[in-house]
This record gives sequence, structure tokens and C-alpha cells, in this order.
Amino acid sequence: MSAAGPVVMRPDLSAMVGYHSPQVDAEVRLNTNESPIAPPGSWSAELAREIGRIELNRYPDRRARKLREALASYHDVSPEQVFCANGSNEVIQCLLLAFGGPGRKALVFEPTYALHSHIARVTGTGVCSAPRDESFRIDPDAAVSLFGAQSPEVTFVCSPNNPTGAAEDPGVVAAIEVAAPGLVVVDEAYGQFARWSALDLLRDAGPGGHLVVTRTFSKTWAMAGCRLGYLVGTPAVVEACEAVALPYHLSSLTQAAGLLALGYAGEMERRVAAIVEERGRVAAALSGMAVTTWPSEANFILLRPDAASSSEVWERLLSQSVLVRDCSTWPGVEGCLRVTIGTPAENDRFLEALDSALAGSSPAGSSPAGSSPERSSPERRAPGLNGTPT
Repeated sequence: MSAAGPVVMRPDLSAMVGYHSPQVDAEVRLNTNESPIAPPGSWSAELAREIGRIELNRYPDRRARKLREALASYHDVSPEQVFCANGSNEVIQCLLLAFGGPGRKALVFEPTYALHSHIARVTGTGVCSAPRDESFRIDPDAAVSLFGAQSPEVTFVCSPNNPTGAAEDPGVVAAIEVAAPGLVVVDEAYGQFARWSALDLLRDAGPGGHLVVTRTFSKTWAMAGCRLGYLVGTPAVVEACEAVALPYHLSSLTQAAGLLALGYAGEMERRVAAIVEERGRVAAALSGMAVTTWPSEANFILLRPDAASSSEVWERLLSQSVLVRDCSTWPGVEGCLRVTIGTPAENDRFLEALDSALAGSSPAGSSPAGSSPERSSPERRAPGLNGTPT
């Protein structure tokens, strides 16, 4: 019999709550900012044929060269400036493994995407934060002051910001990039929905800058189930990420899916335009309701009921089989809900359900199939890890 004691988790992680986005049954799912439309059927057919040609008994291309070359061409950069991984979260993890770690710090502007702080702590990186202003914007002067006091090795700028929706102005991002002592990582998970991209700044800065832009195929490319993300940065940043990534971390299937998707850029752009148009329609409808909203350049809108309890409104929406994200306990956005822009029919369903919910009612007998108060409550109560979940 072994005399060893119990296996003990790292003390700095023992109090952490694992990150998750609870899943609840509902007919209209507008809570996780996924694409409301499935990938094109022709893409699926192409992928099925390609899977038949993949030698699954062989390891994938470790550097994902063909995918990197295609992304480089798409963004007008060199392949040496592109790094691909399993979703943008793994990209962030590699950046923090390479440039963070014990004795180093990451700076975030709250409220913002919780995984920036979460992954920083998991990698042993210290976290410092600065509040956004009343419009959920970053004050560049305050940021520069914090750089002097904290000297972070990595600074995260989420633009458009999750969960608030605002995109930072180009001048703000440029000022942060100039003043920051280390890497500036602009998280553009929702970048295609915005009026501008930090990729423009990165291309203008040339190969010597320390700006990094991360993106994902989960939103606009309708590939959340594929788990594919990437960064565009300097070759030195890419080499550092390659040094800490696990061998063969990006499967042949994922690489093939991403490579084929880039052949549908025109379709993606049309979908983005349609969602942006729907976002404007939903925002206009919300302006006539008893809610406060904030301008969004993402595929979601943050709103706060003016009189009703947000948790009660969430429950009433779910009773009508409409699922949104309850942010009411998240620091900085207390009392808020976040709704993903869906199809026109889904958005109509949401607006009708919200009108009833704000009035304090929901249609009699309406409840989502397979749902119950016990089953639905984790989505409402799900805590962030010192920040805001997805």
C-alpha cells in the first residue's frame, strides 16, 4: 500500500471555478454568439469528400502550412505571420505560455472576455485590470498610466468587446500599441462585424511591431463545432507560439475544414452583412422597449431591463423557449442580458417574447421541451472567473 498522501491541485488554482458555457434546451438559442446559419451545403459536401482522402493513420501537418498560406493570402500578410490552433482560446493560451507565466502580468480592461484572465491564471500569469468608462470604452490615458505602474508583458484589447459589443476606435488601439511595454493582443472574435480591424494597423506597422490580432472561425464562418482560430502577428510571435504548442495539436480534419471554408469568403461576407442589418433592426426595436442598450459592432446586443428584474426576464424568456445570456451577476454589467443576433425569424421570436417578459407575463403553457427550472438555472447562475463568460 502506498504511503503517499492525496494528490493536491496547485494551490493557486484550487479556488478557481472551471470555465464553461452551460447548455440549456430551447427552440431559439441566442446565448453563445454562434452563427445562426449552418455552413453552406456545398462546403459540407466538399469536406466530406476531403475527409475520404485524408490518411487518418498519419499525423497532421504540424505547422498547418497550407492553411497558414491561405490565411496569409486572405489577410495580405506572409505565412510566417500566421499561427493556427484549436479555437482562438488555444491561441491565447499559447501566447500566455510563451510571453506570460510566473513573475509576469497580463492586463485586461473590465468588463471583458473572461478567458483572458482565466487562461492567464491557469498559465501562472498574474492579472491586473483597469475599468472601462461608462460607455464601456477604454480610456487610453488611463491605460498608459497603468502601463507605467504595472508594466504588463501582455495587454488584451477585446474589440468588439464581449459582452458589451463596442469596438475601440483605431486611435485608441494605436495609442495602446505604442505605449504598451509588451505584446498588445487585439481579440477580434467578432471583428468581421465591425467597421474596422486592427489588422490594418498591424500591416502598417510592418514586421517589427508587437501587435497581435486573434480571430476565430466560430462566428462568421459558422464553424463553432470545428474549433479553429488563428493569430496574425510577427514571425517572432508565431515562432514562440509554435515552441509551446503541443505536437500535432491541429487535426487534419480541422485544417481541411478551415482551408475549404476560405473558398467561401464571399458567402461569409454576405452573411455578415445580413447579420449586421438584422442587428440594426433588433436595436431599433429594442429602443422602443423598457430596456437600456449599448451600441454594438458585434453579433450580439447587451441590454438591461429598466424596471423588471433581469433574472425574472430571463426566466420568462426561457419559459417561451427563447434562451439568451443572463449577465446579471457579472462584474461591470450587473442586471444585464446579452442576446445573439439570430435569423430574422429567431429575432422576431425574441422580440415578441421580450415584450411579454417585460410586461411580466409569458404565454400560458409555454416551456421549452426537456427544460425545467432545475435544468435551466445553471445557465442563469453560471459564474464567471473574476470576469465575464462567453
